[in-house]
This record gives sequence, structure tokens and C-alpha cells, in this order.
Amino acid sequence: MEWKLFADLAEVAGDDRITVSVPADATVGDALEALLDDRPALRERVLADDGTLYDHVNLLRNGADASLADDAAPDDELALFPPVSGG
Repeated sequence: MEWKLFADLAEVAGDDRITVSVPADATVGDALEALLDDRPALRERVLADDGTLYDHVNLLRNGADASLADDAAPDDELALFPPVSGG
């Protein structure tokens, strides 16, 4: 399963694409834990103290909004990106 990371999340992780291994019955939350176990510096950027995803971090599965409880398939592309502003 591949994660795509954008903006400063990619900088903190050291790469913008990271592959993780999770069991066949995994959720998006399981895939996020695998990512954070491999790149612990990301944890404080994406998760609140209670373990929930910060509201300002966008989570996508195959290009659509996702939640940590969603099922995840081995060929899914998951993405995390912070809010973007500009003009």
C-alpha cells in the first residue's frame, strides 16, 4: 500500500511516497499506524494527543475523502496533506 505525502508532511517524512505493509483485512487507520511506526516524526504533525487525526489534515483513499475506519486494500493509494493556502 502506498502513501503519498504533500508539502511539509513529505519534508518531515523524508520522502513524498512511502510504501507500507499491512494485513489483508487492514483499515486506513492500520495503514496510518504502519506509516507512523516507520516515520515517527510524522505522528505529532498528523495525530492529536487522543490519537485522532487532526481536523486540518486531509486524508484521501484513492482520491476520495477517507476516514481511519475505512477498509484498505493492498492496491490502495492513500494520501495525507495539510491545509494549503495561497493567492
